[in-house]
Amino acid sequence: MSYPPDPNNPYGQPPAAPGYGYPQQAPPPQAAYGYPQQAPAYGQPAPGYGQYGYQPMGVPQSMPGLMVTARVLLFIVGGTQVLGALFCLLGAMATKGAMSQSKSTDEGLLAIGDAAAGVLAVVGVVAALAAALSITLGVKFGKGGNSVRVTTIVYGVIGGLIGLLGLVSSFAATTGQAANLVVSLLWIGISVIWITGVCTKDAVTWFNRPKY
Repeated sequence: MSYPPDPNNPYGQPPAAPGYGYPQQAPPPQAAYGYPQQAPAYGQPAPGYGQYGYQPMGVPQSMPGLMVTARVLLFIVGGTQVLGALFCLLGAMATKGAMSQSKSTDEGLLAIGDAAAGVLAVVGVVAALAAALSITLGVKFGKGGNSVRVTTIVYGVIGGLIGLLGLVSSFAATTGQAANLVVSLLWIGISVIWITGVCTKDAVTWFNRPKY
């Protein structure tokens, strides 16, 4: 008389493999709960990180609105500075040419003309450099880092100080007081927008976001 094999007997025969046509039990998938997933290869980002349509938590999907306004003002000011630089440089060349062709023998008048041409040339060069900085900062707002934000703050502070000096001088001027006052107030307002636009929480997150 035969007895069924004892499942607790360690010396018993192993259970027979399922016959042909019988389904076998599938191993548990790696992605199931409690099973570790395969780690990404060295140097590769985690699955889904940095891929199209994915943004880390807390990072704005697009440039904040106040930053967009500051960026547009940078481009506008940069274009105005380019025009101002051309005007000053052309004026310096014209003044220098007029003095060289002048038949006046008054050395004082010739010295004044040369000094005016030199001042216009210096102002033109400074305006050209400022235009290059304004346009570069505006372009870098898209993919620039924290250094762009700090440079914009410093640029805005300098612009605000220039506007304050112009505002003070407008009250002491005897001619063109209204125009100087309007330009100074406008420059102060633009500088405040530059500083505020890059100092908000969203702006700080935007400049410090991962770059792919």
